[in-house]
Amino acid sequence: MSLLRRRERPGMLPSSAAGSGDDPPAAVRHVLDIDDLSVAELVDVLNRAKAGHRMNALEDRGVALYFQKPSARTRHSTELAVVHLSGHPVAITDHEVGIDTRESAEDLARTLACYHAIIGARVFDHRILERMAAASPVPVVNLLSDRAHPLQALADLLTIRDEFGSFEGRTVAYVGDANNVASSLALGVGRTGMAFRIASPDGYGFDEDHLARLRTAGAEVQSFDDPREAVRGADAVYTDVWVSMGQEDEAAQRRQDFARFTVTPVLMDAAAPHAVFLHCLPARRGEEVAEEVIDGPRSRVWPQAANRFGAAKGLFWWLTGPAPGEAPRTR
Repeated sequence: MSLLRRRERPGMLPSSAAGSGDDPPAAVRHVLDIDDLSVAELVDVLNRAKAGHRMNALEDRGVALYFQKPSARTRHSTELAVVHLSGHPVAITDHEVGIDTRESAEDLARTLACYHAIIGARVFDHRILERMAAASPVPVVNLLSDRAHPLQALADLLTIRDEFGSFEGRTVAYVGDANNVASSLALGVGRTGMAFRIASPDGYGFDEDHLARLRTAGAEVQSFDDPREAVRGADAVYTDVWVSMGQEDEAAQRRQDFARFTVTPVLMDAAAPHAVFLHCLPARRGEEVAEEVIDGPRSRVWPQAANRFGAAKGLFWWLTGPAPGEAPRTR
């Protein structure tokens, strides 16, 4: 489970947050998955994501962006989001840091908090994020882990709302591995009142413990072993790669197991006539999605990728202020 510490004024940093090496104050807020945000907070983040003007919520402050795992969309979107908030992004890699070889996750978090208002981290093991959050006196944001991908889920929600105007009555069908992307998506879909379905091969779905966790957080999940049944009448059809980073040794077996789970034009035709296609990228055309789908008229993958910027901006702004009801400072 991700860590959440509430502060008296949601969206605002405590004045003593940065520059302290002591234990984190009880007010510090971390976002390690979508359910670290209440429904109202989630909507607030999404609304802030669409603000077109430049803000100075991070003026004269830095944001540390630690990449243990490589990135394209995450690094570009988060760096530019910080700039749009008038802050200074500093990206670092594990080669520079060496968590648990050169220094501990806890010491890294305490050090970065001496200079930065927010720490973002993209890691292989979610437990690293939990350790950083437990030690950090400033907010820690999950930029991706093996367990969750909240910034991607925020971008997905923005894309669905842009397309349909609201979430009411919508159904999202996910076809593929019940991975970190699917989990955070299920949470976001459920907490905004939409229906979530997932179709996975045997052995690749959510286990009962994880389904219970999703239900507790407000996500009702319908599971299928037939992708056509999962997408029937859905408003959005979503997929991800069959082989993620770190799973290369499983590639041959996964391609065999997922062979009938490709999102093809025929499968899209089982969805609602107005249904759109979503993918978190990178994509492998001819595996999880047919070229005619991802490059076709129903695809929204590029607006979805563009919304990664808004997702990061909205969340970073929410974490640093102003508080809800206060007018944003513009420049």
